[in-house]
Amino acid sequence: MADEMVLHFLIQGRVQGVGFRWFVHREASDLNLRGWVRNTDDGDVEVVASGTVEDLGELRVSLRKGPRGSRVDRVIEHYLNEDEADGLESFRIEGAW
Repeated sequence: MADEMVLHFLIQGRVQGVGFRWFVHREASDLNLRGWVRNTDDGDVEVVASGTVEDLGELRVSLRKGPRGSRVDRVIEHYLNEDEADGLESFRIEGAW
């Protein structure tokens, strides 16, 4: 679809150990986005999401807010090539037990 795009987000702050990945999973799933969320070794949370411009905008707002108990200091965002969406399935948490 012409209005679909793929974004990569890196969320920094107090975002591990506070349910951030589960929060992102719920928000992204509610928006019918495809992609994944995972913790990084540096203590950040990384997200790749594919969907409409509007839905990704809603996810962006949620990422800046975060779940209760988190503190989002910075969200770094990059646009990815549309072909990065190839192979993305329903939104999932990577590295969860």
